[in-house]
Amino acid sequence: MLLIYTLHGSGGTFALYSLLCRHAKVITIPNQHRTDEELTTYSRSTFHEKSFAAKTKRWLEHQTFRKNALLMLVLVGTCMVIGDGILTPAISVLSASGGIKVDHPHMSNGVVVLVAVVILVGLFSLQHYGTDRVGWLFAPIVLLWFLLIGGIGMLNIWKYDSSVLKAFSPVYIYRYFRRGGRDGWTSLGGIMLSITGTEALFADLAHFPVSAIQIAFTVVVFPCLLLAYSGQAAYLMNHQDHVVDAFYRSIPDSIYWPVFIVATAAAIVASQATISATFSIIKQALALGCFPRVKVVHTSKKFLGQIYIPDINWILMILCIAVTAGFKNQSQIGNAYGTAVVIVMLATTLLMTLIMILVWRCHWILVLIFTALSLVVECTYFSAVLFKVDQGGWVPLVIAAAFLVIMYVWHYGTVKRYEFEMHSKVSMAWILGLGPSLGLVRVPGIGLVYTELASGVPHIFSHFITNLPAIHSVVVFVCVKYLPVYTVPEEERFLVKRIGPKNFHMFRCVARYGYKDLHKKDENFEKKLFDSLFLFVRLEAMMEGCSDSDEYSLYGQQTLQSTDGLLNNNGNSTSSNQDLTMSSVDSIVPVKSPLHVNSTVMSSSQMSSHTETDELEFLNSCRDAGVVHILGNTVVRASRGSKFYKKIAIDYIYAFLRKICRENSVIFNVPHESLLNVGQIFYV
Repeated sequence: MLLIYTLHGSGGTFALYSLLCRHAKVITIPNQHRTDEELTTYSRSTFHEKSFAAKTKRWLEHQTFRKNALLMLVLVGTCMVIGDGILTPAISVLSASGGIKVDHPHMSNGVVVLVAVVILVGLFSLQHYGTDRVGWLFAPIVLLWFLLIGGIGMLNIWKYDSSVLKAFSPVYIYRYFRRGGRDGWTSLGGIMLSITGTEALFADLAHFPVSAIQIAFTVVVFPCLLLAYSGQAAYLMNHQDHVVDAFYRSIPDSIYWPVFIVATAAAIVASQATISATFSIIKQALALGCFPRVKVVHTSKKFLGQIYIPDINWILMILCIAVTAGFKNQSQIGNAYGTAVVIVMLATTLLMTLIMILVWRCHWILVLIFTALSLVVECTYFSAVLFKVDQGGWVPLVIAAAFLVIMYVWHYGTVKRYEFEMHSKVSMAWILGLGPSLGLVRVPGIGLVYTELASGVPHIFSHFITNLPAIHSVVVFVCVKYLPVYTVPEEERFLVKRIGPKNFHMFRCVARYGYKDLHKKDENFEKKLFDSLFLFVRLEAMMEGCSDSDEYSLYGQQTLQSTDGLLNNNGNSTSSNQDLTMSSVDSIVPVKSPLHVNSTVMSSSQMSSHTETDELEFLNSCRDAGVVHILGNTVVRASRGSKFYKKIAIDYIYAFLRKICRENSVIFNVPHESLLNVGQIFYV
């Protein structure tokens, strides 16, 4: 039996791409800010101007074409991983179910397929419960599986033919290729399936230490696999007509059904791992603007990476059942799986080459040796799987092509929409010319204007105030931004800034998230937003005498305890709170000495306490009056002179994806009674 035991990690290609984006300006949506680099999780290194890494960095950043080519490589690898999420459950469950037919030879193949489909439907139907409650069973099941196949392999080697151990000599592979010719070469496509999972084992570095993975692979995985395959070879030396079902037929009769049960359980674990990896990598693509908006549910309060995406789950189930029922045998699915795995390997190797240069700063000779050796091995396997394209290898190519079109078109539309927002920002001169009332009636309340811009006033705001007669007394531009980091600490989540003079009562709040974080617009988020806003007002009043600038920033390095202390204090801040405040903004305000700072802050706080209290009371009264959420709905259309493929991509594919994906109001969980949509159209 062929059982894929792959324990995939969480989206290696996008994780590598995120790491590259931190060390080079290769991200295609330029919404980064210098304060993002000051996050504790935003690690990056600097290069010497004449170093090979600096030259490579400049080469990548110089042309947009190279950035897009890098993104395309990442998307191809991602789409192949999604294909793994479809093929792995199909081949694992179908091969495990095949054990029934071995014990009952007269059973039709349709019954085996039906059993596999039932298991798959049950597996996907239970995804919404998550793996938090049953995850502790996974490791014992996999360990028991490896020990069983290793023990059966040793038994078969001792029982049938111990001379198969000579196959460890490299001489035999040379003789095999010389004797087999082209057929021997194309058989490498099948051999690919015996090593799948070993490359993904190291993708679990986010969950386990390096030493744990190395020990597990060296002590358990690798020896047991060698024993299992050698034992099957020894069995086939005496039973050459059993080549199709060599694994199950080589199992002793006394333990046949226990092994069958463990094999089925291990197949479910392997399938669960790839399904979870697919959810994770789509979550990363969603955070980087490369996938349509879908519902993401966290299934565990303890583990950040355990998520469930309902729409993707049912799509995977339908495609997985279609592959299982369509091919009805594991050999063709295996050919498809081999094609997907080797392309993922190639994409990962090319990305790792850039990682070695830009992140690890390895010598170019070492990089060249690694790349050459890796590509020789992988291109050898790739050339073999090309012969299998017409025997099932076309399946992952078709699946990847479909997802690639979806992801690239969505990203293209997202980039164009962001560029439109950037180029049509409202100038501050125009805002200041309107006066504190903005040329409208300022009604009590707070208006939260959601925008993708992390700086500047969006065009949608000018569209709003020129078409409506009133605006709220306080306006806060809220930008929910994802950064190329794993997570953003809760205490560093918000970045607050004032827009214009104080009497305009306009602010900007940027909420920053990593690709593993979950943003949910709920009361807790809104409370933290207003807490950060009030804290900013207090800090601004305290710092008035320490800076010549009228602009201040707060990028939440305070703990919730210090935030509550400042909010509950009515101008009588303790010295400890003052020290914490100053240490949190000392990168913005020049500090001469702690003593000088404390005396300056104390005097400034006393002088501005009245104004500060008035503004805080004003903000509280506006919040009590009501909060309205203003969402922009920017529609993208292809211009009349556009080429036909651009019109198809924008007017049909992108428009269709926008129509079926989740609305921002649903993602932010905005109540309908406090929602205001403002629409506009622009042409690309």
